[in-house]
Amino acid sequence: MPTDAAAPSPVTATHCPYCSLQCGMGLRAADGAPGGLDVVPRDFPVNRGALCGKGSSAPALLSRRLRLTEPLIRRADTGRLAPATWEEALALVAARLGSVREEHGADAVGVFGGGGLTNEKAYALGKFARVVLGTSQIDYNGRFCMSSAAAAHQRAFGIDRGLPFPLEDVARTGCVILVGANPAETMPPAVRHLRELRENGGTLIVVDPRRTKTAELADLHLAPRPGTDLALALGLLHLVVAQGRVDEEFMAERTTGWEAARAAVMAHWPELVERITGVPVPQIRAAVGLFCGTPDGMVLTARGAEQHATGTDTVGAWINFCLATGRAGRPLSGYGCLTGQGNGQGGREHGQKADQLPGYRKLTDPAARAHVAGVWGVPPDSLPGPGRSAYELLDALGGEVRGLLVMGSNPVVSAPRAAHVEGRLRALDFLAVADVVLSETAELADVVLPVTQWAEESGTMTNLEGRVLLRRAAVTPPDGVRSDLQILNSLAGRLGCEETAKGFPAEPEEVFEELRRASAGGAADYAGISYRRIEAEDGVFWPCPDEGHPGTPRLFLDRFATADGRARFVEVTHRGPAEETDGAYPVVLTTGRVLAQYQSGAQTRRVPELHAAAPGAFVEMHPLLAARIGVGDGDAVTVTSRRGQATAPARVTSAIRSDTVFMPFHWAGEGRANTVTNPALDPVSKMPEFKVCAVRVEPARPPG
Repeated sequence: MPTDAAAPSPVTATHCPYCSLQCGMGLRAADGAPGGLDVVPRDFPVNRGALCGKGSSAPALLSRRLRLTEPLIRRADTGRLAPATWEEALALVAARLGSVREEHGADAVGVFGGGGLTNEKAYALGKFARVVLGTSQIDYNGRFCMSSAAAAHQRAFGIDRGLPFPLEDVARTGCVILVGANPAETMPPAVRHLRELRENGGTLIVVDPRRTKTAELADLHLAPRPGTDLALALGLLHLVVAQGRVDEEFMAERTTGWEAARAAVMAHWPELVERITGVPVPQIRAAVGLFCGTPDGMVLTARGAEQHATGTDTVGAWINFCLATGRAGRPLSGYGCLTGQGNGQGGREHGQKADQLPGYRKLTDPAARAHVAGVWGVPPDSLPGPGRSAYELLDALGGEVRGLLVMGSNPVVSAPRAAHVEGRLRALDFLAVADVVLSETAELADVVLPVTQWAEESGTMTNLEGRVLLRRAAVTPPDGVRSDLQILNSLAGRLGCEETAKGFPAEPEEVFEELRRASAGGAADYAGISYRRIEAEDGVFWPCPDEGHPGTPRLFLDRFATADGRARFVEVTHRGPAEETDGAYPVVLTTGRVLAQYQSGAQTRRVPELHAAAPGAFVEMHPLLAARIGVGDGDAVTVTSRRGQATAPARVTSAIRSDTVFMPFHWAGEGRANTVTNPALDPVSKMPEFKVCAVRVEPARPPG
């Protein structure tokens, strides 16, 4: 019979704007809903309809009152940011970057990108830096994410992809060792795969100095001192050798370099490892028994293991452990990295990193330069060489680097030794920032360019599995906002000519088609991936060299991506953190994330329900430490390192080691954890040592 009920609004199938899971979701127009959209469940392999609070509240940031909707220029007469027209703002950016380049040389202009940019934006930004600006000085905040795991992947396997298998395989393996990861708070929908692992009879081992929500799920929790995961991995492998659990047949057929690695491991006997890590020998033996007691297993690392000056070697030691036990290159086995940022994987594959060209090609490889230059229509010799890594670039600001364009990053909060980085940003001749909100970094800019968000534009992302996905526009952006691609197109024209601008189309699919050609034949080969295929197949795994190729959900089943097809053992030995505790700084600080906030918090801190759930920084400490310094739960404490200090309320809990304190890094101001952290760099990956530094902890002095 006839009805007056309105038909439901159509649902746009898309993905969450936050972490590397890139959970599937649907968006439907809804009057009165935050941002004008309701989030509806969508069945997608990584999350199967589930979302965390960040994903379910994501449309709130589309509200005009929470975001930028017009360009801002710092006025000379007031020194303050004030509204401007797009013509005025873009003309000023082009003029100032151009004058810096003319006066000081191309490398005096820097570009700093973000791991949340789509593949199209990351690709265009790298091309813009090298073709239009002619600078080598480009890197991105993904250097702070999984660069150590990427470097170790390359050394051992010849290719870097976060997970060499789909996430759903985790539930079907026999044992998972999770090192320095807390997905229960950082990517909650992934936890269902860990729960299913245990329901299927598998075991979970968690390595973390804190008894996190993830550690509470484990069959075995190992709590090493921060900065000693490398020693723990070596101790486990020592026992594998001593107990005769090495898979000799696998190693003979599929690996190389074992003898040197074995010799290094034998110097790390269990009692020594216990003294270094604080993990009792019986627990070390139990971990080996659980992992080797099943026919297959996985080791998954995250920032807790990787954000160290020894991060590449630490991951290398865990890879050695997998190889020696035959847990690699086989179904339901292997080493993987839980990438953090939404496009941390794709963001580094296509040209944002200082040493890479699209397709994960090396900038120093003549053949790679020739291929990409051919796609771009420029001479290979015109492409600059490798530049500085992320922290090195930030440290050079105001000196050799005089002008900077930032897209999708907030280093004032996210960089180590953040007060120093803030000072370097202030020392620039010119700073332009393109962002959704007025972040702490944008507040320092000479020009701020408001950009579109995830639900207002289409584009591809590559999640932690290496699955290339398509985000779809669900709403029209507000007047006064432009996409990053439109901005690069406009700046290319102003800094070059109309012909130059044609090389920077504003339409995402057009950019992606060029990216396919540029990546063809590279390690991260997207040549066979198209928007049409992604929509039809709900994502395509790279490498995918042609349209007839099915994609590669599982790497290394036949051979590794090295010249001889064999995985490489790497000889590693334990080294302590760059900064040890002493009488003046007797406590270890480690940092991380909390459930309701994301990265620098520039966006999530503005969402009311997320702010209510996690309104500010805190210092987590053991009751013994709290008693020793004379503070109670909620009392303000100051954490001081050789670089600065941060103040926040104490959160007293027995879930952390008594020699360690923890601070989340999402906040600016006096609770900024990264004011304290150490920028000591891993020599291979150039990853800063965020996860361990020596501090003293004291009751905060009252003001005045």
